Amino acid sequence: MRVECKCHGVSGSCELKTCWKAMPTFREIGEILKDKFDGATEVRVKQVTGRAELEPNKQYFKKPTELDLVYVSPSPEYCEYDINSGSLGTHGRRCNESSRGLDGCDLLCCNRGYSSFQEKVRERCSCKFHWCCYVKCRTCIRDVTVHTCN
Repeated sequence: MRVECKCHGVSGSCELKTCWKAMPTFREIGEILKDKFDGATEVRVKQVTGRAELEPNKQYFKKPTELDLVYVSPSPEYCEYDINSGSLGTHGRRCNESSRGLDGCDLLCCNRGYSSFQEKVRERCSCKFHWCCYVKCRTCIRDVTVHTCN
């Protein structure tokens, strides 16, 4: 929670100041959670004098604090079809050739490569507004390049 304040007074003077606690925005919370997710550590439970303690699976990681995000079992392999985990895999998935994000062919296709092909797409074009009150468009056919994971 953060403190936000507003001043009240003539011409913006701060004769009276009202303050309250406010929640961070959803974007701020999302960014914090994403950072924690990216830095999450796999741990195992170790019994120390009758109480459980978390210890990193890999010795070169630091011991997690109460604010760190941890996990006890690795994620399933999402690149391949696996009925047990519910993963459909990424074979045949469309990907974005120019993106370096999660939808990019390099990441989404799990370094298996991807295929490209041309596809005809019908879309509205040359739209004009007519008084009053409708829009009339032509239908155009455009060739687009589609990329799918191998």
